[in-house]
Amino acid sequence: MASKAFRKPLPLQALLIFFLVVWVVMAAFPFLWTVWGSFKVEGDFFSKADWANAIFGTRTRAETGDLFTGQGYYGAWVQEEFWRAALNTLIVCAATVMISLTFGTLGAYALSRSTYRYAFWFLIIALIFRAMPPITLVSGYLPVFFDWNLWGHLPTAIIVLVAINQPFTLWMLHSFFNNIPKDLDESAMVDGCTRFQAFRHVIVPVMWPGVITTALFSFLLAYNDFAITALVLSKENQTMVPKIASFLGTTQTKGNVMFAVAAVVSVTAPLFVMIMFFQRQIVSGLTAGAVKG
Repeated sequence: MASKAFRKPLPLQALLIFFLVVWVVMAAFPFLWTVWGSFKVEGDFFSKADWANAIFGTRTRAETGDLFTGQGYYGAWVQEEFWRAALNTLIVCAATVMISLTFGTLGAYALSRSTYRYAFWFLIIALIFRAMPPITLVSGYLPVFFDWNLWGHLPTAIIVLVAINQPFTLWMLHSFFNNIPKDLDESAMVDGCTRFQAFRHVIVPVMWPGVITTALFSFLLAYNDFAITALVLSKENQTMVPKIASFLGTTQTKGNVMFAVAAVVSVTAPLFVMIMFFQRQIVSGLTAGAVKG
C-alpha cells in the first residue's frame, strides 16, 4: 500500500521519460554525429551545398564507391602516425597516475592523522595552487627546462602534470582518510603492526574505492590536458590532444580536417568505455568521500 501511495501518476512518469529521452539524445548527438562523419569524406561532412550529403554520403560514394570510408582513420593513425601520440599519452597518463597516487596516498594519510596545525595550512596552500590556472604555473618551469635541456621530453610533461595534479590528489584522498576511524590504525598497532603496516594492510583496503576514484580523475586530468603538453612537449613527443590541434592547424591540406575528426573519435571513445566500466567505482568512491552528517 505504501509503495502505491508514493507511485508517480502515469502522465508524470511519461513526461519524465520524455524529457529524459530528449536530454539523452541532445547530449549524445554531437558525439554520434562526429562518429558518423568520421567515416565520410571532407566534401560530405562539411558540405556547404547540402547538409544531407553528410547523411547520404554523395561524394563519399563518388570518391570511394561506398557509403562509408576509413580514409580519415587511416590518414590519422598510419599516415600521420597518430599511434605515436596514443602511445605517448598512455605513458604520460600511467606515470602521472602512479606517481600522484603514491605520494598523494602517503601524504594524505599523514595529514589526516596529524595533530599539528600545519596540516590544515598545508592543505590550504595546496588548494590555492590547485585553483590557479595551470598555464600560469607552467611559465615558471619553462626557463629551467630550456636551461637544463629538458624541454620536449615525456618525463618533463610527467613532472609538471604530477606537480599540478598533486594538490587535487591530496585533497581528495584526505577526505577519504578522514572518514576512516582512527581506531582502525590504533587497533592494528596494538596487534603488533607498525604505522606503515597498519596503513598498508588495514587502511588502504578499506578506502580502495576512494583510491580508484582518485586514480580515474588523475588519469582524466592527464589524458585531456592540452595547455601543459602543448607547451612542454616537442612535435615528435606530442600526446593525442595537441596532435589533434596540429591537424586543425593545417586545414588548407585536403583530408587533414577528417584526420582531426577521426582522431577526436579515437580520443573520446575510450573515455566512454572507461566511464561505463568504472561507473560503480566512481559513484561508490565519491559517496565514500562525502561528508557524513
